[in-house]
Amino acid sequence: MLKKMTGALLGVAIASALGTAHADDVKKVDVLLIGGGIMSSTLGIWLNELEPNWSLEMVERLDKVADESSNGWNNAGTGHSALAELNYTPEDKDGKVSISKAIEINEAFQISRQFWSWQVKNGVLKDPKSFINSTPHMSFVWGDDNIAFLKKRYEALKASPLFSGMQYSEDPAQIKQWVPLMMEGRDPQQKVAATWSPLGTDVNFGEITRQFVANLQSKPNFKLNLSSEVENITRNADGSWRVEYKNLQDGKKTETDAKFVFIGAGGGALHLLQKSGIPEANDYAGFPVGGSFLVTDNPAIAQQHLAKAYGKASVGAPPMSVPHLDTRMLDGKRVILFGPFATFSTKFLKQGSYLDLLTSTNTHNAWPMVRVGVAEYPLVEYLAGQLMLSDDDRLAALREYFPNAKKEDWRLWQAGQRVQIIKRDTDKGGVLKLGTEIVAAKDGSIAGLLGASPGASTAAPIMLSVLEKVFKDKVATPEWQAKLHQIVPSYGTKLNGDPARVQQEWNYTAEVLQLATPPVATGSQPAKATASAPRADKAANDMAL
Repeated sequence: MLKKMTGALLGVAIASALGTAHADDVKKVDVLLIGGGIMSSTLGIWLNELEPNWSLEMVERLDKVADESSNGWNNAGTGHSALAELNYTPEDKDGKVSISKAIEINEAFQISRQFWSWQVKNGVLKDPKSFINSTPHMSFVWGDDNIAFLKKRYEALKASPLFSGMQYSEDPAQIKQWVPLMMEGRDPQQKVAATWSPLGTDVNFGEITRQFVANLQSKPNFKLNLSSEVENITRNADGSWRVEYKNLQDGKKTETDAKFVFIGAGGGALHLLQKSGIPEANDYAGFPVGGSFLVTDNPAIAQQHLAKAYGKASVGAPPMSVPHLDTRMLDGKRVILFGPFATFSTKFLKQGSYLDLLTSTNTHNAWPMVRVGVAEYPLVEYLAGQLMLSDDDRLAALREYFPNAKKEDWRLWQAGQRVQIIKRDTDKGGVLKLGTEIVAAKDGSIAGLLGASPGASTAAPIMLSVLEKVFKDKVATPEWQAKLHQIVPSYGTKLNGDPARVQQEWNYTAEVLQLATPPVATGSQPAKATASAPRADKAANDMAL
């Protein structure tokens, strides 16, 4: 009996000792970033600027960063500033065009321009041409109703200095000067209209991400873990979070305790928020929507088109499915993409699992998904129609924008996956959210990002909203305030009501980023003292890539 008791006590002692040793082996960091894309890397740069002594760790499941949604081939590369995207200026039942969302998105992109400019000035980002290039943004429509809408949109946007320099035309000769490729071979009897802005940009978010992470890796307090998949996220007694992840190459398992965890894992974010167990995650479900593009790298074609030309979305189409004919700079050469054509997969990531949709569905979000499925039946019809498209159907769609297109010049490319947010709603059961939302624990110790467009374009202001949400006390300090205003001179103010301030920021960022010379900012609204801007997270929530 004594022998058994002694053995049991010895076992407990050994287990206790092993447990202590194991706990001692757990790494401790101030911030752990999950996901190696534009969002996590942007937040990493922000935090390194504001708190250079904080320790940061990044965990990415693929064998290199920026290889999922941030990869240049997996997104539209549009510097979303509402210059061309018609879905950002909805028309109400009385025929009035609302520009409030367009202004919010444009204001947000000005923050991105300032943030990137600061990084160029300080050597974090290298040659601006490697990641951003001036590319005119256009809206292009045909048909009497669409032309009437575009003209009303143009007239409404003229009231804002943020849209100065935009031109409108129904003259085929003028439009041909802007985009000859789109007008050659077109029926001369077809009525068309277009707006054109020189302030548009093409952005390689993958390149920004790679340069951000390279800079972070040069810091002694940053560690990057590639080929590492997060398996569990649990709360510690002291309020920190233990993140367990496995190296997918050698199977080694690692644990890290972090005071703050950010989940910027794109389509993988919902699963990880659910793993954390925070009640805030129970309000959400996700519905995956993929996209494919027709691509040509034929120089004879690519050199004839210098614009991102956005059209009118089909009925029921999600915002990311607005058709556009885009000039892109990818892998060091100019290519043209047309699309997207919606695809469907139950994966939440391009390199994800076919079980993603099933495993993210639980007792909390199943009913909101059913309600949205009923309410958004046009979306279901649209997706079904897209899945039935043949090669000839896609070519016919392309020829609406490029009449002389030849099948042999184009190939089909599967882009990245996006996950539309479905959120629980007291009145409707569930609603489809068309923007980006920050989901954070009440105490601000963990936060994640859900949603899509305009996404990467507004990573800098969205991460600002994360800072405001989870480091509220820090943001209020004179030290952080001074640094925030140094990095983003317009921080905390609205540019829309102040043409002089708009011009100042345009001139500054255009010079640093080597972008097109901005036009003189005008607007019917009088200049006025700057006022507090709306919270960045609210703006992000209202936005829709």
